[in-house]
Parts: sequence; C-alpha cells; structure tokens
Amino acid sequence: MITYREGARGTVVKQIQKLVGAYPDGIWGKATTECVKVWQREHGLASDGVAGPATLTKMGLSAVGMAAVAQQQTDNVLRVSYAGKQIVLKRSKRRIDYIAIHCTATPEGTDTTVEDIRKNHRAQGWSDIGYHYVIYRDGTVNMGRDVDIAGAHVSGYNANSIGISYVGGLENKPGVPYAKLPAKDTRTEEQKASMLALLMDLRKLYPKAIIQGHRDFSPDRNGDGVISADEWIKACPSFEAKREFRRV
Repeated sequence: MITYREGARGTVVKQIQKLVGAYPDGIWGKATTECVKVWQREHGLASDGVAGPATLTKMGLSAVGMAAVAQQQTDNVLRVSYAGKQIVLKRSKRRIDYIAIHCTATPEGTDTTVEDIRKNHRAQGWSDIGYHYVIYRDGTVNMGRDVDIAGAHVSGYNANSIGISYVGGLENKPGVPYAKLPAKDTRTEEQKASMLALLMDLRKLYPKAIIQGHRDFSPDRNGDGVISADEWIKACPSFEAKREFRRV
C-alpha cells in the first residue's frame, strides 16, 4: 500500500488533511505532519506522522481510489533529491515550451540564496523571485516561484517557460567594479551534476520543451539562423547551455 508523508502532494493528501484537521491545500508540510501525529495518538496508532498502511486503513481511505490518484501523481509529480536535498517537482498547469537556463550574475565563489534573490527582485517591482529553481554552489536545488505561476526571467517568454538559475556567472576580480566583471562559467562540479539531473527530471514532466540559455532567446538580427555573441541581449548563463544540453 502507498505511504504518504511530508513532501507529498495531491488529492489523497487533501483528503488526509481534512480528516486530521489540517488546512486542505493538498501539500503535506510540517503542520500536516503534526496534525497526523495527533490524529494517530487519538486513534491508538504509532504517532510517527506518516500515513502508512495502518493509518490509511484506520482513516477508511479506499486503496483502489488511492491507487488511481497515485498513478496521476506519478505522472505529474516527481520526488527527487539533488546533493542530498529532497524536493518535489510538479508539472506546471501552464503550457511549457521552454526551459530557460540562467545565472544569478554573482561573482565566482560568492553565495546567494533564494531569499536574497527574492528580495532583490521585489525591490525591482516584481511580485516574487523571477526563477522557478535556483541551484546553489553546493549543488542543492532550491524552489523559487511556484511553477504554476509564470516567472519573470525571459521577456516575451515567461508565460510558457520554466526558469532555472545557478548561483554564479561572473568572474571574481578584486578591485574591478561589479558592472565591469566579465561573464564566466563558474559552475561547481556539484552544480553541473545537479543541473543535468534536474533537466533530465524536468524532461519527464515536459517532454517537448526546448532547453536553452537566456542568451539564446536574443533576436537573430542578421537573420542567419544563429544567435551570435554580438546579438546577445546579455551573456547569461555564461556558457553554451543549448549545445551542452541538446541531447537531454
């Protein structure tokens, strides 16, 4: 029988939340875990905060119905781990034609967080962080804007794209003003591994999406069918993402 725990999403999770008195948003977080523990204690079950076979049977949830929902969840949700950190990837309700790779334009060796980026983007008047996923220097993949909401990362393509950014993208030259730091592929080995793994997982959710870098969305001004360096709006993501991931 299927087991549900923290990180799970979907219709069955929502049913469980209603039974235990948690907010029924279909997303199993810490609050749901605590409510499940209380419910289990009240019903003479091991209070582990996990909805396993005994708990689900006690709740009276249909195994047949759960199996059907589980298949749907398998098709639309992936529970994955990158550099030891687990996250849940869900298929966006939007039509996704592109997966855009970015860099945070951060000097090499410098860390920044989702909250740092969110604060910066909001200061620019945006409603939230512009990216959907951010890959830290240690290789962990961190959630940004909800994938059901259009990002703010590629002008003209936000409605039908997913935005991924890695922390880095600029050479670190002490004494050189930030605005003059040259572009550089500063990805750590951990970032490279996680980026590839993330794209391979997203490919399962968006099999027809085109994977390319931010600069590959630049206009082909001379009409030769190639986006050359002199046509880039910006150098982001500081490496040839379209070529590197052409077989993903």
